[in-house]
Amino acid sequence: MKKLVVLITTAVMLFSCGKKEKEGEDYNPSKPNTESTPSDPSSYDPKRGEGKFTTVELGAALDQAMATKGEEVAGVKCTSCHKPTDEKLVGPGWKGVTERRKPEWIMNFITNPDPMIDKDPEVQAQLEICLVRMPNQGLSDDDARNILEYMRKIDGVK
Repeated sequence: MKKLVVLITTAVMLFSCGKKEKEGEDYNPSKPNTESTPSDPSSYDPKRGEGKFTTVELGAALDQAMATKGEEVAGVKCTSCHKPTDEKLVGPGWKGVTERRKPEWIMNFITNPDPMIDKDPEVQAQLEICLVRMPNQGLSDDDARNILEYMRKIDGVK
């Protein structure tokens, strides 16, 4: 009887660890989703990044309400990998990012990291240091804009 239970348990385990399918397609959770854009590095704009944001208007002064919301979202979605300083955690620290990158690039990277990781040479170099791809957190445009405002606060915008 014990042999039968072991045999059934082993069979169930083997079958449950088999190939997973998602809507009739191969599903591989470790493979990044790059279906949204073709991987053509020659069409990549390193100033804007890749995504739907072509212009992002920033006020001269910090929007404190947006920065506060951004800090709340970042606390849930971002701070397990990023510090508000220049210190690396899992990913790079955020200090100075708004001085190094245009707002469009930041917004596109926050909302659509996969194609930018695949095409941006500076992001690829950072990936070699950090060793972990930034996951797509599925942030809304508003959440991403609020995080950008929080990043501006970190960088001393008043």
